[in-house]
Amino acid sequence: MRHTTTTSPAGGTAAGTPRATGGPTPSGTADLSSKPPGTDNASGVRTGWLLGIVLAGQFMALLDVFIVNVAAPTMRTELGTSGAELQLIIAGYVISYAVLLITGARLGAMFGHRRMYLAGLVLFTAASLACGLAATSGQLIAFRLVQGAGAAAMIPQVLSLIQRNFTGTERVRALGVYAAVLATGAAAGQIAGGLLVSADLFGWSWRPVFLVNVVVGIPLLVLGARLLPRDEPRSAARGGAAYGGALDRGGLVLLAAAVTLFTVPLVLGQELDWPVWGWVMLGGSVVAAAAFAAYESSLARRGGVPLFPPRVVRAPGMPVAVVRSGLAMVLNGAFMFVMALHLQAGLGFGALRAGLTFVPTAVAFGAAGLTWQRLPERLRPALVPAGFVTITLSFLAVGLAMRDGGEGGPGFYAGLTGVGLGLALAFSPNLTGALALVRPEDAPHASGLMTTTAQLGGLVGVATIGTLYLERVGALTARSSADAVWDASLALAAVGVLGLLVGVRYRHRR
Repeated sequence: MRHTTTTSPAGGTAAGTPRATGGPTPSGTADLSSKPPGTDNASGVRTGWLLGIVLAGQFMALLDVFIVNVAAPTMRTELGTSGAELQLIIAGYVISYAVLLITGARLGAMFGHRRMYLAGLVLFTAASLACGLAATSGQLIAFRLVQGAGAAAMIPQVLSLIQRNFTGTERVRALGVYAAVLATGAAAGQIAGGLLVSADLFGWSWRPVFLVNVVVGIPLLVLGARLLPRDEPRSAARGGAAYGGALDRGGLVLLAAAVTLFTVPLVLGQELDWPVWGWVMLGGSVVAAAAFAAYESSLARRGGVPLFPPRVVRAPGMPVAVVRSGLAMVLNGAFMFVMALHLQAGLGFGALRAGLTFVPTAVAFGAAGLTWQRLPERLRPALVPAGFVTITLSFLAVGLAMRDGGEGGPGFYAGLTGVGLGLALAFSPNLTGALALVRPEDAPHASGLMTTTAQLGGLVGVATIGTLYLERVGALTARSSADAVWDASLALAAVGVLGLLVGVRYRHRR
């Protein structure tokens, strides 16, 4: 039996450092944190409106990764899609998004974050309308790719707008809300998809899972055009060439090639029984990645403006931040994928019930992500390792609770809550720390680096731990699925331990 894959939408995390507390701002930036929260900033816009507008767009784009999954069986019946076509309908969005993210980040740096956010929102909303009206599988695949391109133009600007318009404790709070939006998008997508498919609004079946973006996107465009701060003139923008410099076309081509060669076989490999061409593409992605690294280093030596300036990539703590970002999203993507399959295919839950099962995870993440900064500053360096420990133990608890083939009982829901809590403790402080490592004008580069790493991490999680579940499950029954969940839980726990050890090794090397 074949199953469709899901991927993680979440953004990046970074290593917790003493600078991740939200206190001092990075060297060379102005500290405006003394102004009262929510008052007009230097751009003349109320920060509450700014945050609400950009995070609503972020949430909508993240929702679309997962909301489609619960509608997949209905799509397959009504459109007569093949397994590979269904894979592309679901994952084509993420492929396009992952490949074009860095391009979107650089275009925002060149032409203005407000302009690119609104342009991406227009493209995303229009593509969502086209998806909702699609008459064939081919049309839906094409429009999903366009939808991903719109998200890639829009999403990198969110962190940049936050970084440029918030400072001090306001920035810490804003990043906490941002992190909560990232992590709850997965669970919210499952819930919203279940609600919309079950409701069968106007007899439109699966189409409202796309058309809901139009209902949200149009008001966001109106509000964004009126309330988002105007972009600085390119000649006056901070960062000089780093902001308004020429597009690194060579770097973009090489990076797009590396990401494409990496993501396509990961998305389609399981469905197509891992063909030879998939392994060839994976090998080619390594070659392309090496060529990209060599080209970027050469460009920097020649005085050019690479996609990832060396000062960003080599900032103290940034390498471990990138690794932890990828590992965290391996866990998030794989866990959501495995549990969604087990609940619906293994235990026979309906789409709505399966979606609602993830509420404890979303609530725990949201609550912890919004309140961690209230802890005493002396405790904050311990939050990231505590988060990975909590995640590890929670995955084991979930696996043990489901191991008998039943619905898990209180132990299962306790484990789900622990997963949300652990991800929040590792995620939100890390994100704050990652942006504290770079200057505001470097926010687009840091945002693109962290978000791309997160997207690839989610794909890796599905392709490895998700495949482990699918290979282990065999003939799908509640019993075999429970055994496969236990194996996947052990693998998830091992990745959680690895995330803990990465930070420990980094501290010792310092």
